[in-house]
Amino acid sequence: MPEGPEIRRSADELNEALQGQFLERVEIGLPSLQPSHKDIVRQKVLKVTSWGKAMLIHLENALSIYSHNQLYGVWRVSARDKQPETSRSLRLGLHTAMHSAVLYSASDISVWPTQGLHQQPLLSKLGPDVLSDDLTIAQIKDRLSSPRFCKSKLSSLFLNQHFIAGIGNYLRSEILFFAGLHPDVTPRQLSCEQLELLAKATQSVCLRSYATGGYTVDETRWREALRRNDDFETSRFMVFDREQLSCRECSYPIERINRNGRRLYLCLSCQPSYSKAHR
Repeated sequence: MPEGPEIRRSADELNEALQGQFLERVEIGLPSLQPSHKDIVRQKVLKVTSWGKAMLIHLENALSIYSHNQLYGVWRVSARDKQPETSRSLRLGLHTAMHSAVLYSASDISVWPTQGLHQQPLLSKLGPDVLSDDLTIAQIKDRLSSPRFCKSKLSSLFLNQHFIAGIGNYLRSEILFFAGLHPDVTPRQLSCEQLELLAKATQSVCLRSYATGGYTVDETRWREALRRNDDFETSRFMVFDREQLSCRECSYPIERINRNGRRLYLCLSCQPSYSKAHR
């Protein structure tokens, strides 16, 4: 499933194509959305934003189109009526004078009053967007320390969209590596300095992934990978999907474990368990 940085980059692409344009033609392939056709067609797009893994297209008539890619959904932007050949099912097509933006394969799509988006079932439960300009290190640290979240293992907390929206499986592994923390530790077991480091890693790793198009390695390694034209999948992470490969920091082999029904990767040398770290 795409995570916050991927959805935000997709929102940027949609915004570039749609902002300030009128939706001259609207295609709807989802029966439940059909009654909203009249509310969307011929409307001007004010802005496209994202919140966590949700896409939000804001219209001039004070309505917003909410969509969630789920596992298989994807937005595609092309010149007007020049969509690529695909076997995917069209769910929503938005066509301006110059561009077409089409959502394929997703089924979680609805239209809401913009001022009432907080009542949308998924959005009503989300924490702050990890890529929000308004989210500070202090706020992340406060959420880590709050009674609601401080007893949860980090492996669970960093998949909890109520905690912070937009973090998913690869970001979970990468954030915990950069913070030097084992996934079975809870925030209340951490020192103030460790909480600060974790809060900083939470923000910096996600912002770096957004800025680089999916790389979480530090800037030096990212630029080296680009210069060498390394394979994208093997060069972009510190630990995720690198089972048995050497840690980029200490050469200890990366391990894969399962937490919360999802794979998680770590270096047990750089991320010792709480008991070992406090001997």
